Formats: sequence, structure tokens, C-alpha cells
Amino acid sequence: MKLSMPLMYAGNPREAADQVTELEKAGLDTVWVAEAYGFDSPTLMGYLAARTETIEIGAAILNIYSRTPGTLIQTAAGLDNVSGGRAIIGLGASGPQVIEGWHGLPYSKPLGRTREVIDLMRAGLRREKLAADGIFKLPLSKEDGAVTGLGKALKILTHPERDAVPIYIAGLGQKSVEQAAEIADGWLPFLYIPEKAESVWGDALAAGRAKRSADLAPLEIAAGGMCAIGDDVKGLLDFARPLTALYIGGMGARGKNFYNELAVQYGYEAEAKLVQDLYLDGKKKEAEAAIPLEMLELGNLVGPAAYVKERIEAFRAAGVTNLQITPAADDPAALVREMKELIG
Repeated sequence: MKLSMPLMYAGNPREAADQVTELEKAGLDTVWVAEAYGFDSPTLMGYLAARTETIEIGAAILNIYSRTPGTLIQTAAGLDNVSGGRAIIGLGASGPQVIEGWHGLPYSKPLGRTREVIDLMRAGLRREKLAADGIFKLPLSKEDGAVTGLGKALKILTHPERDAVPIYIAGLGQKSVEQAAEIADGWLPFLYIPEKAESVWGDALAAGRAKRSADLAPLEIAAGGMCAIGDDVKGLLDFARPLTALYIGGMGARGKNFYNELAVQYGYEAEAKLVQDLYLDGKKKEAEAAIPLEMLELGNLVGPAAYVKERIEAFRAAGVTNLQITPAADDPAALVREMKELIG
């Protein structure tokens, strides 16, 4: 099992990059760089590539709407080159608020679009000419909206570092998870509870794996939560409440919130409704307090070393191959070293 963490920064990623170099020395295997509608992920990934030597640098995530397949191929190839073959490209559909609100693009056909993007990215990284006649039309013809009709099938001009860069899918819905298990190199779930993962996603994962190409390695799973080790750290779980409440309560709208739906699937139906009602009514503190303690305990790794070891094994038993932690510690590098020992 590898150990990873998200790039944590409060407005200044350059300072966070200084910390990543220390975490790399401590044994961290992977750092994940988010995008949403803040700083773009590839710029920060390139900066991290220049500052580090061994750590994997993953995008978590790039949405499949605001960049064309050609741009994603260039991005993957460029990042893999400057990192010396250490790039991971996490893809996801994001959500309507970001795609339609920030990017001004229609949020349509996320599954079909994801499949076509991945097929085109893999072909492009193999330096094949891009051709598509689905959601994407390559080359674009006059019948499909081209102005000149002069487009031609092209292959990437430069030679990629690797002809296959790992592509992960971030997904929570049944069809998305099934798709990840079928075609992706890895899966990036969020708010992951290992003891409940099988009941929520077991059938979807099995269905996807049954269709998985023999050319693909077994599916990697990167998941985890807040991490703190000590005899008196349980109170730190309260620091996970604001983010959890944001996603379950405020990420989306009533009737269209993937994270709220996940909480319901976990068995917290009444709590999920209460959290959302409070959050959308502007009562954020009350929403945070309504997050079930059990959900926080099972989804994070906070407690004495022996207890954290138990949580590690629960994630491992659920199939997690890359344990993603968010350190709640004064010395994150020391925590990474201790976690590497506990992981074994």
C-alpha cells in the first residue's frame, strides 16, 4: 500500500511545495493536486515536478469538459516529461455548478464523454492520429460545424516520456464506478468508508472488472481521510466536520448532490437530509454538528497508533492500494514516517 496526501495550501501553493519536498524525504509516495475553480492543477504539478525527485504527482482532478482530448493529451505528456515519468492524471465529471457556472459548458453525457476522453488520451500518448466519430468529432468536418473543413487527423508532435500515463477516474455513482473498474488505471472515491464500501459499490466494481481488458493492470484505489496519531486526538475529528458538511450539505442542490446521495447509501439518510437542510439554510455550524460521529470515525484515521493501524487494515481489506491522508499534526513529515511504518 502506497501513502499519499492532497496538496494543502491556503492561497499560496509555493509554500505548500516547500512542504512537499520534506514529505517526499519522509517517504510520501504520491501527492494529489486539486483544481475545482481555484488555481489550475497542471501548473502546480509542473512546479512540484521541478521541486521533487521521486514522488508521484497526481491531478485530482481535471474535469472532462473544459479541456479537449487533445489538450489533455498534451497536458499528460508534458507533465510526465517534466516529472520524469511520475505523472498521474485523475479525471472526473466535476458537477453542474462548476461546469455550467464557471466554465459555461453544458453538463451532459458524463459517462460517454469520460470513456471517449480516455480512449483518445491513450491513443494520443501512443502517438496515434486522433480520429473520433462520437461525442467528439475528430477531425471536425463541415457537417459537424467546421468553418473551413481543413482539419486533418494529427498525432502529437513530440515523443511522450511514457506511452501510457496512469489515468484515474473520480466517481461515486454506480455507473461511474463501474466504468472506472472497467477502463481506468485507478479509482478516486471521496468520503470513503471501507466497512461500507462493499455494500455501496461492490456490485458496480464487480461488473466493471468483469469487462476489464486483460491489457490493464488491476485497478488501483486511492482513498483515505484525516490522519492524527496520539492518545488524546479524537477531538481532532471535529476539524473534519466543516469539509464533510460542505460536501454533504452544500455541494450541489437539493435533489442533485452526489455526496449527499452517498451518505444516504451509507445508511445516514436522516442525518444527510438534516445536514443539507441546515447547510442550505445558512446554518453551517449546526450542519457540521449534525454529521454522525461514526461517519467521521470510520472515514478517517484518528486515534492511538494501535487504533490507526486497525483503520489502515480496514482500508487495505476494502481494496485500497494508495492510502490518502490529510495530516492533522504539527509535523506532517513525522506523521508520514510513522504512517509508513504502520503500513509496513
